[in-house]
Amino acid sequence: MITDSADAATRRAVRTYHEARFRGDVTAAAAQIGESFSFRSPFITSDSPTGHLDGLDGLLGIVTGVELISELYGETEATLVYNVHTAPAVGITQHTAEHFRLHNGRITAISLVFDSAPWQAIMSAAGPNHDEAAPMP
Repeated sequence: MITDSADAATRRAVRTYHEARFRGDVTAAAAQIGESFSFRSPFITSDSPTGHLDGLDGLLGIVTGVELISELYGETEATLVYNVHTAPAVGITQHTAEHFRLHNGRITAISLVFDSAPWQAIMSAAGPNHDEAAPMP
């Protein structure tokens, strides 16, 4: 149970971002991001509030569900742990951890952690321009 208002504001910003991202609403997700921003994952590094969301439609085209396992909130940081379930043709259930840093209620940094090995074959099949393929969970 969250009782501290700063933790509640952090939760609101992070959950709004997370839910918007997985329903494909880039505008709503980006609205939670501060001016100074960085994103890091095994496949993508971006300092753009929307750059890390490029290609989101491709990812969502294979995602069949997102199962939130745990959420932890503090005044200036949060961590979500969740599973991303993909279509049977892809056959990946991606265990994912996402750590957020916030300043003044806006997300300033996201570090996305997951095992990239299951995605290697998909990235290889996408060809030499796989950087333009769907961002991973």
